[in-house]
Amino acid sequence: MRQDISLAEERPDDWWEVEALFDLCFAPGREALSSYRLREGVEPVAPLCVVARDSDGIVAGAIRYWPVRVGGYPALLLGPVAVHPTHQGEGLAGMLIRETAQRARALGWRRVMLVGDAPYYGRFGFTRLTGVEMPPPTNPERVLGMGDWDGVRGAVTRWDSADCAP
Repeated sequence: MRQDISLAEERPDDWWEVEALFDLCFAPGREALSSYRLREGVEPVAPLCVVARDSDGIVAGAIRYWPVRVGGYPALLLGPVAVHPTHQGEGLAGMLIRETAQRARALGWRRVMLVGDAPYYGRFGFTRLTGVEMPPPTNPERVLGMGDWDGVRGAVTRWDSADCAP
C-alpha cells in the first residue's frame, strides 16, 4: 500500500464526503442507473466499504459493495468506486479494488460483479458474464464478474433482509 494513502472502513461520519466524491466523479443522475435500484433499501457490506485518505486526511477515493442475488446465488455488486481527480492516474482505484476483493474472499464471498469497461476492469480479473442479467437498460457487454461464476445464471435481484451472507 502507498505510504501517503491510508485505507479504513467507511464510517457513518464519512458518508457526506464520500457522496460528494461520487457526485464529483460521476454524471448527474447516477442514482437512476439500474445498479442503484438494486441498492435501494439494502445496507452495503460494511467491511468492504473503504475510504482512502491522503496524508492531509482528505478523501482521495472510496469504494462500496452491495449484496445481491444472481439466479438465487449470493454475490457482491461492486460500486461505486471513485478517485478524486487530483489523485487519478496514481493507481488508487486499483489499490482499492485489489484490497477489497481480497477482503471479500476472506469474508467468504465467492463472486463479485460490476457494470463497467472490460478493458479497464480486466486487469483486476473481471471478465464478461454471460447469462447474468442486470435490470434494463444495462448493456450486457458491460456486466463483468470475478470469482466462481460456474453455473450461475439468471437475473440480478435485490438482496432480501432474510438472506444469509455469503
